Amino acid sequence: MPSRRMSRVQSLLRAEISEVLMRKLKDPRVHMVTITRVEADADLHQARVFVSVLGDEEHHRTALAGLRSAAGFIRAELMHVLHLRPMPSLDFRLDDSLALGEHTLDILDRIRHEQQKPDDGPQPGG
Repeated sequence: MPSRRMSRVQSLLRAEISEVLMRKLKDPRVHMVTITRVEADADLHQARVFVSVLGDEEHHRTALAGLRSAAGFIRAELMHVLHLRPMPSLDFRLDDSLALGEHTLDILDRIRHEQQKPDDGPQPGG
């Protein structure tokens, strides 16, 4: 579990990266992207930025390519507003936890549906 300071730094990075994506990044590949979480190393040299992207697999790939291409620009923009030493390099990754959660809910719905079906087998004693 990260320290309180590291949690605050990660939260701040998440908010500021989101702001850069909304207001300053003009790459058409990067739209419908949400920063879900940031995990920074304790020494602040590297930060893994997890993103959720709406759309199909192709949109996921192009959005991720756009983010990785813009990582230097985003980092430079962060340097203007955050005074972290060092400013971590950004490693963008797809966050599949939302899709995994949706898949889990689908499985649970199917199980519930199966349990609610009436048994079509012969009834004992009748």
